[in-house]
Amino acid sequence: MSDEELYSIGDAARRSGLSVSAVRFYGDRGIVEPTGVNAAGHRMYDIDAVARLELVRTLRELGADLDEIRRLLDGGTTLRELLATHLRVVERQERTLRARRAVLRTLIRQGDATARAGLMHKLVSMTDEEREEVVDAFWNDVGEGLEVPEGFVQRLSAVRPVLPADPSATQLEAWIELADLVRDPVFRDAVRTWLEETYSAPEARVVATEPFQEFIHAAGAPLMEELLAAHRAGESPRSPWAQRAVTRFMAAAAELSGRPLTADVRDRMADGYRQVPEILRQIAEEDAVSESPVYDDTHGRYLSLVSLINGTAAAEGDAGSLPYGWIADAMRAPVPR
Repeated sequence: MSDEELYSIGDAARRSGLSVSAVRFYGDRGIVEPTGVNAAGHRMYDIDAVARLELVRTLRELGADLDEIRRLLDGGTTLRELLATHLRVVERQERTLRARRAVLRTLIRQGDATARAGLMHKLVSMTDEEREEVVDAFWNDVGEGLEVPEGFVQRLSAVRPVLPADPSATQLEAWIELADLVRDPVFRDAVRTWLEETYSAPEARVVATEPFQEFIHAAGAPLMEELLAAHRAGESPRSPWAQRAVTRFMAAAAELSGRPLTADVRDRMADGYRQVPEILRQIAEEDAVSESPVYDDTHGRYLSLVSLINGTAAAEGDAGSLPYGWIADAMRAPVPR
């Protein structure tokens, strides 16, 4: 290969966007070595080496370290894998910066110097990134060895706080409180105990399995929403609209157990829904005197704070607001003429 086909170190630096000292450094570290030297002993680079230098510059700007880049260039990993890893890092940094921006905006809006100082005191005890990571640690700790169906804890952990770009002081306070709660070992133990006691019975374990959870939170949700839309519109539970909606919902629910939707199944499901308010009342009474962890103080508290932070209408699992009597009337099997 002749000198005319090679670039000097200065030209290679200009073409790759690096400094001469950086090109020399990467050569000395064995990252991108020169293609050869000219008669004067100066380093020379071909177009392939220049392209590798450009890639090194891009990856370094994205935060890749030299060992990662060396593995890539030596064939120990693929560019796709390396980029995917750093994309996850960048996305986490983006979430952290959004949270920090929200904190600063809220602090600036606080007119009361005492209130601002109080928020600052709470915020400096934990960095924004730690507040992101502590939720992961919380669910990892709660779920470790927990005797519940596979995938159930992962589904619970998917309900996460997302601080808006322009939060209210209330949302920011809720975010601070949640971060303090989830890193509290006592709270973690209480959530773990509540989940264990709640889902230890065979019938409860069935509800926590993937098919039932998928139906409750995904496939069945729009079917129930269609039924509730008929209720909000003032429809009679026996109206054609309500009957079409409830039949679709019940047929999908019955399919989970491999049963056809018979008149007997409809009536039993209707009886079950009619009994829910009384069951909820009994649970509330038992919780009031219980010495064991209860929903409102454990998982319910987590969901309530997440709901407040995210600005959603109600926390997931707020079962008390459904029109159970109306739904039960809609579910009743038609009386044969």
